[in-house]
Amino acid sequence: MSVLSDVLDLVFRRAMKGPVTPARESRSIPSLVEELLSSKGEISGLVTAQRILDAYAAMNDTEKLDFFSYLAEDLDIDPLRVEQTLEVLKAVPDQRSYDVFLKAVEPRRQELARRLNRVPNATRQLVDMRADLLRLLPSNDPRMRIDCDFRHLFASWFNRGFLVLRRINWESPANILEKIIRYEAVHAISSWEDLRRRVAPEDRRCFAFFHPAMPDEPLIFVEVALTKGIARSVQALLSDERTPLAAHQADTAIFYSISNCQAGLAGISFGNSLIKQVVNDLAAELPDLATFATLSPMPLFSRWLAEQHLSPSRLTKPQLLAAAAHYLTSARRDAGQHYDPVSRFHLGNGALVHAVHADADLSDRGQRESCGVMTNYLYDLASLEQNHESFANQKQVIASPQVRTQAQSFQSIEGLQDA
Repeated sequence: MSVLSDVLDLVFRRAMKGPVTPARESRSIPSLVEELLSSKGEISGLVTAQRILDAYAAMNDTEKLDFFSYLAEDLDIDPLRVEQTLEVLKAVPDQRSYDVFLKAVEPRRQELARRLNRVPNATRQLVDMRADLLRLLPSNDPRMRIDCDFRHLFASWFNRGFLVLRRINWESPANILEKIIRYEAVHAISSWEDLRRRVAPEDRRCFAFFHPAMPDEPLIFVEVALTKGIARSVQALLSDERTPLAAHQADTAIFYSISNCQAGLAGISFGNSLIKQVVNDLAAELPDLATFATLSPMPLFSRWLAEQHLSPSRLTKPQLLAAAAHYLTSARRDAGQHYDPVSRFHLGNGALVHAVHADADLSDRGQRESCGVMTNYLYDLASLEQNHESFANQKQVIASPQVRTQAQSFQSIEGLQDA
């Protein structure tokens, strides 16, 4: 099958190099889409799909909005047909009626995306198309139902079974290293030398997930520091004056930065699988590692303090940490969802809130977003599953006794609230 695929790819590429008639170029998107959806031939379908992708790539934002309107309205499900096929399925629940029902409830735009994805390198273009959708349309726009189709397809296409874990080091290709610099979303990489300090020393690791259809595009990556003991400051971890540690001397792996790279894959979860895979790989490589933890930001802590009418400048460090501990263990949104997105991610993975640290991030961003406070989430391999179940089912936050004690003392600072 791989040989056949290569042959078809070669034929398709040669076909695309041939002359294109002006009439062909001027055809509308709807006519090209209808041709693609009704096409039976492999090569003709690939050529038409490429024309659609090229036409989309040439669109400005206004034209892209018109394209999304077309997808939402002209390629939507037919509610009447859904009702009719459902009635048949209920009356005669056999394989044929079920198949007809499934075809009725699937909008034609899903099949369009599948056929577009047959074109070489189209997966990246479709991911970018979803990024445009998320950028151009508010979440409450009726056309955003298109995103349900993107998420449905991408959840299958980017299933963990298709992802490849690769270690990023100083010998990795330059184009990959450039993207690590560009995509770093937690602690900005200021220079090539800064990047070298994060991936070259023996006590530093960087791992990324890749997809075979996007081999030069990291989907998500994590940066790891091998240390003695649990880190309390990101500036200490990233200092250019620190002395590297021999990897075999480390007893702790600190995950200090996790960055999603593709805006078009927002909401498609890779982080859970990435951390668990990296933990397993590091444990196999370095058996003396006994502790796996994070040093994580609290990106909404300052905003939450403002909502509580608490001024950080009026809080002592113990009071600030008490507020942080309460925030991580008890703060909820109106819908009952855990307030902090980073905390939701790690607690959902089965980690526990191990410690909070003041003056842990002295950067402008760290001071602005979290008053310099950072958190250690501990990945205790023996209790991950139990912790995950407690958080997922009972919304219970597992925290260390120290954090619990700090959280309980939060009540004593309520008198410092601004009038």
